[in-house]
Amino acid sequence: MGFRRGILALAFCLYPAASFGADRNLGIIRGNVTLEATGDPLHTATVVVVQLRRSAQSGDDGAFVIPGVPPGRYELVAHLHAFTDDRKTVEVKAGETATVNFSLRLAPVRHQITVTASGQEETTLEAFQSVTTIESLELTQRPATSLGDLLEQEPGVAKRSSGPGTTRPVVRGFDGDRVLILQDGIRSGTISSQSGDHGEPVDSSAVDQIEVVRGPATLLYGSNAIGGVVNMITSHHQIHHHPHEGVRGYLTGSAGTADRRGGGAGGFEIGRKHWLFWADGGGQRSADYSSPLGRVHNSGADIRHLSLGSGHYGEKIYFSGFYGVYDGQYGIPNVHAEVHGHADDAAHDEDHGDVSIKYRRQAARFNLGVKNLGAYFEQFQLTLSYTDWNHKERGAEPDTGRLHIHNEFFNKQFVYRGVLDQKRRGRWIGNLGFSGMRRDYKSVGEEAITPPTVQNAFAVFALEQAQFERFRLQFGGRLETNAYRPTGLKERTFTGFSGAAGINAPLWRGGAFVANYTTSYRAPALEELYAFGPHAGNLTWEIGDPNLKRERGNGVDLSLRHQSARFHGDANFFYYDLADYVYLAPTGHVHEGLFEGRYASGAGRYWGVETHAVWNVSRPLWLKLNLDSVTAELKSPNTPLPRIPPLRARFGVEYRRGGFSAQPELLLVNRQDRVFPTERETAGYATLGGRASYTIVRQHALQMFSVNLYNATNRLYRNHLSFIKEFAPEIGRGVLFSYTIRFF
Repeated sequence: MGFRRGILALAFCLYPAASFGADRNLGIIRGNVTLEATGDPLHTATVVVVQLRRSAQSGDDGAFVIPGVPPGRYELVAHLHAFTDDRKTVEVKAGETATVNFSLRLAPVRHQITVTASGQEETTLEAFQSVTTIESLELTQRPATSLGDLLEQEPGVAKRSSGPGTTRPVVRGFDGDRVLILQDGIRSGTISSQSGDHGEPVDSSAVDQIEVVRGPATLLYGSNAIGGVVNMITSHHQIHHHPHEGVRGYLTGSAGTADRRGGGAGGFEIGRKHWLFWADGGGQRSADYSSPLGRVHNSGADIRHLSLGSGHYGEKIYFSGFYGVYDGQYGIPNVHAEVHGHADDAAHDEDHGDVSIKYRRQAARFNLGVKNLGAYFEQFQLTLSYTDWNHKERGAEPDTGRLHIHNEFFNKQFVYRGVLDQKRRGRWIGNLGFSGMRRDYKSVGEEAITPPTVQNAFAVFALEQAQFERFRLQFGGRLETNAYRPTGLKERTFTGFSGAAGINAPLWRGGAFVANYTTSYRAPALEELYAFGPHAGNLTWEIGDPNLKRERGNGVDLSLRHQSARFHGDANFFYYDLADYVYLAPTGHVHEGLFEGRYASGAGRYWGVETHAVWNVSRPLWLKLNLDSVTAELKSPNTPLPRIPPLRARFGVEYRRGGFSAQPELLLVNRQDRVFPTERETAGYATLGGRASYTIVRQHALQMFSVNLYNATNRLYRNHLSFIKEFAPEIGRGVLFSYTIRFF
């Protein structure tokens, strides 16, 4: 679709925003949130009006107020940390106040809240896309220094790696530039998409929530969200824009055996009238991990972080800003050596010895919002973000042991994003927005394979919903342009339109059927266009193609969901057809010990299923099941694509009595024998693990002690998505201890 047709399509999406009328007969919803066990009021609980996508937080007395509610019947969900959510229905009459109270308790199932799928708070039952939300108490039981390790247990998510510090999530089989990593809704600014040895660093103790949107999310976030979005949400990201009085905070610590892991973090938030001030800091360190074959050399990692911020939240205008820094390093297990105990312990990389990557990410952000804009718009939000990423690839000289920097990357990125949230008028609600980016990228050193490049991007988008008596419709569009300006090479500009339409139809109380059609556009990535030279992270000599076309995807997602007090489950099917799909094709030649590969394009397709279920068999006993499968191939000549995750099934039970929980779990992974021509098959495996925890809940504090046992049988297995699976098997038997306290 050309630029002019894209503008017309986007204008059609914008039309409903201008067709609203005013309604002055508004009502109020108010009530209280309490702790079921004691009746004490709970503050900082979030109460969401599902149909309006509006929310409020409870105060110190447990009370909440949601003003300006149009007359009608609404579903409300109260949500706080690890507590089960309480869902109730309320009728709001014109000019009157409706009262509804909630009582929360600990339970394995919750009505998960997401902000990533539509840009507004909503439950995952009402969301049009398939979303998984992992919250703070769950994250503290999975200490990790890179994002793939943190998320590989989730349905539809696997991990790509070249060792523990390098992992990155693979969503529905999509990797690299097709999965967008965000922090608080804005690109993280790393270059983890470019190489198998470039990690996406994260300190799990510093993240309040992670949301995974499975499937194309290009409308709100950009062309390289064609496979999905992972959004890391920090504890001070002000979704609600409500100030509070007093001090809130957290402390957490962890220690493990198989990789001699240790770490801790803490943070606080001080509220005074309309002002908030906050700070976080901490870190983690792991040594070389132990596998069933012995310790894997040069696989340790460490990470440190610090962030400071403040904000002012008035009745009409709010603003906030913060500065944060992540730095750390990780080793790349030596692909020329076997595991220690079964090979020459002195083996080193032929050129650089033990290779490690030292990185530093600095980020600064400013948020501005204006509320109550009039009859048509709820608020306007503007975000300005600057990130400065640098990492050094270092090798130890075999003779002296001194570190030598043989490659260094610089990635400076400025991103801006503005969104207008519409007020509900009649059936319609939605948001309109624009976003842009300027990226200044440079790689220097003896193995630099891409030229210095300036990338500029700009987009406008709209996402609308219409509420009918028996179903909801969603549709929207995004028009985006990306321009590459490399030093000494051909400049390229790509402009494309992405669109989507979906239906969410309630079938029974707590049940829904959701169907989506998407057409998405992706501009080729920098390395796909301009790479030329050795790429040790991918074990390939890469050659780009500056004449590549944009990638076009058309897809269908179907989902059947149910959420109730005793059962949460969903079953999803997806199919994506990709024209001009860009992939790395082997040529059969070898350069300096690396297979030569050229970026080429062709017709591709992905399809698969995901299921997730949690069922309360009896009052203390719950059954849990996850299953996912994906098939991906080039249509001609039906060639499997590389590093596609095999079929997986996860079975578990949870016994819960009061604050105590025990969760044994069995993971079954099928053999992967549908492989790319240069790939090796990977054997199937089964691992046994489990978790036990004890949670103490009080009115103003929540504490959790947990023990996590993984690979209890010390099974030897290999991750099919690892670039070094032949040389480095996965971690062996280990125990992880963690403690966290949150006070509020």
